Amino acid sequence: MEDIFHALNLGVCVVDDCGKILLWNNWIAKHSNIKEAEALNQQLEKVFTEPVSPAFLAALKNTLTYRLPVVLSTALHRAPLPLYNAHGTQQQTRMYQSITITPIQSQLSESCCLIQITDSSPSIKREKILRSHSEILKKEATTDSLTDICNRRFFDAHYEMAVADAKRRKHSLSVFMVDIDFFKSYNDYYGHMAGDNVIKLVANALKSQLSRATDIVARYGGEEFVLVMPHLPQQVAEQFAEKLRNAVLNLEIPHLKSRPFNQITISIGLYTGIPGNGDSLLNKADVALYQAKLKGRNRYISLPLCETEEYLEQ
Repeated sequence: MEDIFHALNLGVCVVDDCGKILLWNNWIAKHSNIKEAEALNQQLEKVFTEPVSPAFLAALKNTLTYRLPVVLSTALHRAPLPLYNAHGTQQQTRMYQSITITPIQSQLSESCCLIQITDSSPSIKREKILRSHSEILKKEATTDSLTDICNRRFFDAHYEMAVADAKRRKHSLSVFMVDIDFFKSYNDYYGHMAGDNVIKLVANALKSQLSRATDIVARYGGEEFVLVMPHLPQQVAEQFAEKLRNAVLNLEIPHLKSRPFNQITISIGLYTGIPGNGDSLLNKADVALYQAKLKGRNRYISLPLCETEEYLEQ
């Protein structure tokens, strides 16, 4: 029977009710670097030169006391025993383990525990790879590939939730519609690769101004961006719009077809308010952006509710 235990491709250890080792198969000997002769009749927790996990010792004690099987969670206890895939290397990392402790009876002791150990490293690695792939796919689904900020799909979902929360809690929501001035002229004069680079630089400049987890900036389409920020008083939102304008202005990107500025600038439409039934903060911010364009660009316009409604009717 012992020959079968030694041939198994998993660790098999039997301890008596005092915790002494009665069986120590070749698999454990190989991965612990402790020979069977050195382990037999020794206390399990003392046979190793390194500490054994307290969770493992508690599980072993419970099985011996209450005669109930225990399976250690690999998520919580990945390496309870000092077992390694290779010994003698300079940097050794414990093998990830899956451990089952089962009460048994044997000829040597009335109350024993069978400890089965398998190498869970491959499954842990697969889990990490799958998680990594999942995170990559999630990022690709919610991130604009050119600018690495939120894409339109993510924005639409986030905006709905932000509006619903603002309605429920009766707090303000600020929407900033941002457009790069004379961008078509820039593309025509400098080329599309240069245009893509400008979009990336402007996106980074806008994103760099955000400091709260509740604030987002997204590429709304082409050279247009949108920001959503809750809990901003009107005056603070207007100050922030000016910060956004200056952040892009400070990039000092030449644009000879943009008169009279001769550099890349942005126009911003801002609306701040508590959403009501039938309200579209996006539409109101877009109307404000249109007014910023009409008034000469390189500026922000923040329209009061009555004024936005007036423009929307035109």
